[in-house]
Amino acid sequence: MPQPKPTAVLSHDHKRQRRQSTFKDGTTVEFVTENLRQAILSGSLAPEQPLSLRKIATRLGVSFIPVREAVRSLESEGLLETQPGRSAVVTRLTLEELSSICRLCRQIEPDIRMRAAIALTSDTLDRLSVLADTTPGTTEPTDEDYARNHVLHTELVRPATTASELRILNQLWRALERYIRASHRDATDNPGLQLPNTRSTHELLAAYRTNDPGAVRLATLAHLDEQERTAQRAVRRPQLAMK
Repeated sequence: MPQPKPTAVLSHDHKRQRRQSTFKDGTTVEFVTENLRQAILSGSLAPEQPLSLRKIATRLGVSFIPVREAVRSLESEGLLETQPGRSAVVTRLTLEELSSICRLCRQIEPDIRMRAAIALTSDTLDRLSVLADTTPGTTEPTDEDYARNHVLHTELVRPATTASELRILNQLWRALERYIRASHRDATDNPGLQLPNTRSTHELLAAYRTNDPGAVRLATLAHLDEQERTAQRAVRRPQLAMK
């Protein structure tokens, strides 16, 4: 299930095509929100970068109002922040925020995954396992790889989540994804990286197959530990460069 590529900085050549897809795929606010979200996650909009809402509206071919509503939505997700009288800016990457995200994931995910594993059949796990790997022949994870990874983990918890729980998990995962993507972009001395959680994801799938809640819990925590270690590079590398 590929996600749309970031279009917060769309060229005018694509404006008409994107505007037509707005009314086909969802509301204008949803369209703008998803484009801005993907631009932030991919790094097209960098941490601490200010946004010109009117320029975004012009490039996306929409009015100012849905852009303003999209900014409010992304503020609630922690991806943007605004101060009175100033433009919205992309939220900084910090170790404190990363630690908070991972702490919340550890409090929520193990219990949900333990319950979901009991409900998932071997056939379903076989079908989902193909989503666990990166695209062959690529030098770094693609937008499609991250999209497949997100779908995989959503389906792995869906049998045991309410709509509210899934919304919270999605928000946490998107916030964590921003750090993980940044760690890949900064890892120029280690080309050809796979998704940082590929190995632990396969181990998590293996734990699901055991139908052992204790094994699923341990595999979930190991998966989150690996994600946090990888994501920390996105914050620590710039700090080291400044010394």
